[in-house]
Amino acid sequence: MSSEGLASRTGAKPIRRALLSVTDKTGLVEFARELAGFGVELVSTGGTAKALREAGLAVKDISELTGFPEMLDGRVKTLHPRVHGGLLYIRGNAEHEAAVAAHGIQPIDMVVVNLYAFEKTAAQPGVAFGHLIENIDIGGPSMVRSAAKNFEDVAIVTCVADYAPLVEELKANGGALVRATRWRLARQAFALTAAYDAAIAGTLERIAEAPAPEAPAVFDEAALPSTLRINFPLAQPLRYGENPHQRAALYTDGSGLGIAGAAQLQGKELSFNNLVDLDAAWELAQEFPSGEFDPAVVVIVKHTNPCGAATGATLLEAYQKALACDPVSAFGGVIGINREVDATAAGEIAKLFVEAIAAPGFSPQARERFAAKKNLRLVEVRAAEPRPVVKQVSGGLLLQDADTGRVTESELKVATWRPPTAGELRSLLFAWRVSKHVKSNAIVYAREGQTLGVGAGQMSRVDAARFGAMKAVLPLKGCVAASDAFFPFPDGLQAVAEAGATAVIQPGGSVRDDEVIAAADKLGIAMVFTGIRHFRH
Repeated sequence: MSSEGLASRTGAKPIRRALLSVTDKTGLVEFARELAGFGVELVSTGGTAKALREAGLAVKDISELTGFPEMLDGRVKTLHPRVHGGLLYIRGNAEHEAAVAAHGIQPIDMVVVNLYAFEKTAAQPGVAFGHLIENIDIGGPSMVRSAAKNFEDVAIVTCVADYAPLVEELKANGGALVRATRWRLARQAFALTAAYDAAIAGTLERIAEAPAPEAPAVFDEAALPSTLRINFPLAQPLRYGENPHQRAALYTDGSGLGIAGAAQLQGKELSFNNLVDLDAAWELAQEFPSGEFDPAVVVIVKHTNPCGAATGATLLEAYQKALACDPVSAFGGVIGINREVDATAAGEIAKLFVEAIAAPGFSPQARERFAAKKNLRLVEVRAAEPRPVVKQVSGGLLLQDADTGRVTESELKVATWRPPTAGELRSLLFAWRVSKHVKSNAIVYAREGQTLGVGAGQMSRVDAARFGAMKAVLPLKGCVAASDAFFPFPDGLQAVAEAGATAVIQPGGSVRDDEVIAAADKLGIAMVFTGIRHFRH
């Protein structure tokens, strides 16, 4: 097909002049060399021009194009009518053509730009306030927006990953890009500038008062944002949501951390429900860093609630204890683990039908053991710092801090005449951490680093106590119980005692605490108050 025929059918436009100004120079030289091979004139700025010249490419400085030198430490270089006029004028518009001709403005057909790494700068410990401000890109976003607005005539390239496919298209079309590609690039560009501005606004909002330029920027991490800005790029579409009739997709914060940034090592495509359950299992496993309690922790989750959680001297022991809590519910569950999975544990886990496993790593031998389970999803996760929790309600969003509350032995208040024994205390602290990850109302029965019964999501705390006892496979006599919120009446405590618990951990704070304490004393139960609750709706 002739170039005229291609242009009329696809809106293909040739690239004759390209302006390149990038912070991330990955693949820059190779891409520029390909452009030069199509006869494209390269115009560039500062460090980008230097890198291209050192690679032996002919480059025109931006000052040659504008007739004006770069100045103010590079703050002013592309903010010029000969740059933005060359980007924004509509080709074929007689009035526009006359204006650019009168002022000697040359067309720019492609802009290759990526922006100052503002977020990386802001993340540097003790970053100077002036350095932070200096890393707010002005010229880059301006060029990006101008080029994207005039996508009918100009291609805006903001992503290194686009270099290779664009080169292939240029080869296929004789140095031209079709309209559909320019439109895709424009949409991508506006998304970039929106996210960039949101990052700047969100960061500066956390600096209550502007310090001297040389002083460190002090961020107020406690303040809630006055405007909630969410810009998460699409990571992957999902087959469907919670149910087949619901559409769904995964979006990430780009950090590569947590479940959203996990590396899938094998298995079927992750589903919406897999991801939700994996997050629940992983977050509970992270409540137990290696070296605290026992070094290994295994959590088995079903529908976001733990049906078994346990610590062990080895991963195999932890898994066997977690499975023993509720082997029926564990079938088809999701597992979270707080350390690298070894071959011995993998061999035992592989005997159970499991949907997915999240862990910091899998040994080569463990992966060999799992390889026969073709559908089993293995995800390798890098821990992320707790982030605020966002939930949607009709007409708006709710935002809250992550529930990072923990209690230590010294922070507990013994409420009864009998204090817990050392063994009971250790079991209480374990059960308390698990209860934080169980849907309210929640009661967790445990003993020696092993859950025995979990009562989750009940409308009545008494029902939660009874349901957890009913689900128990192992004997409850002599166990402990954790309640995520206070007992409003003695009946909940009495239900726990009837199940076999000898010690209880709960927040306290009920107007009837005295009645509940009296009931515990009468039953000979040791009870401690945490002063903090863990509702999970």
